[in-house]
Amino acid sequence: MEHNYEEEKRFIILRVIISLIFFGLGFLYPILFILAYFIAGYDIIWRAIKNIINLELFDENFLMSVATIGALCIKEYPEAVMVMVLYQIGEYLQDKAIHKSKKSINDLINFRPEYAVVNGRRMQPENVEIGEVVTVNTGEKIPLDGIVVEGSALIDNSMLTGESIPIYAEVGKEVLSGGINLNSVLKIKVTKKYEQSTVHKIIQLIESSAEKKAKTEKFITKFAKIYTPIVVLIALVLALALPALLNIGYAEAIKRALTFLVISCPCALIISIPLTFFAGIGGASNNGILIKGGNYLEQLSKIGTIVFDKTGTLTTGIFGIRDINSCDSDILKYAMHTKTKYLKLLKYLKMQGTVLKHYGKVKLLKPEPQSM
Repeated sequence: MEHNYEEEKRFIILRVIISLIFFGLGFLYPILFILAYFIAGYDIIWRAIKNIINLELFDENFLMSVATIGALCIKEYPEAVMVMVLYQIGEYLQDKAIHKSKKSINDLINFRPEYAVVNGRRMQPENVEIGEVVTVNTGEKIPLDGIVVEGSALIDNSMLTGESIPIYAEVGKEVLSGGINLNSVLKIKVTKKYEQSTVHKIIQLIESSAEKKAKTEKFITKFAKIYTPIVVLIALVLALALPALLNIGYAEAIKRALTFLVISCPCALIISIPLTFFAGIGGASNNGILIKGGNYLEQLSKIGTIVFDKTGTLTTGIFGIRDINSCDSDILKYAMHTKTKYLKLLKYLKMQGTVLKHYGKVKLLKPEPQSM
């Protein structure tokens, strides 16, 4: 699918480049303007024809087709070509931004465990039965929901719950599929089939949500449904009424009506809408905000209030030690060797370098006299 997308986009770029070459040569040989026009806009014209057959009139394809064909009829060839070229460039940029954003989202939500280790051999999570024991090594994803029967470790459930602080899992504690084992080997007795597991349910919700969410109509399409019939009606009125009003021939009246159509084609709007979406989606992506498409960006303009979960959203959830005030220079070493689950979290942070890099900043205090 990725390969087909890249091929399609390369083909569009090639069409635009060839069309622009013929556009330049068209000033020497005007017939090449016609060739440039059809290279850049044949798909738009074809969509307009199919929509007419299906009685779906007055969209942006119909608007551009009518206006540009009118430009060709009155020999305004450069205008006809550039409308098609600019529209193709705008659509290309928007599609590229949306594709990049969707790919980033797919990468982020791709937390489905790829395998489960049962009795030392890897197998698909779908093939593991309830009651079997899976082994999860450090850094691996928990493949299925279950209960810890051996070992203890810190589990990163941030992809499931959004909570960036790892949880401590020990014997007897239930763990969820999709979590990542951070620092020790666990053996987990499976309590649910993959089809009923937490990670599978989340993936299903994401997929069904994308399918059920109705696509918001493009602004240019909504605009064209109102604007296009008005423009076409006025052009028809000009073609029929001008001979009587101004005492000119029908040929001249039709030419003026076509001129009106060309002038009325909202070229700036046609190019600015996709470019606006491109800038919005691309700018948000560069700042770590992923937007699935232009329709979702449009919906954001109607939002009045946004509620954030702080940890891991507005903050990173990665902790560091700023100061340690102690009478004993070995206090940190002692803390690292304690057995409580909360200080095991501190030990994990030391392993990640957050505590280690501050270890040399222990501030010793002079002990206060306890008695006289």
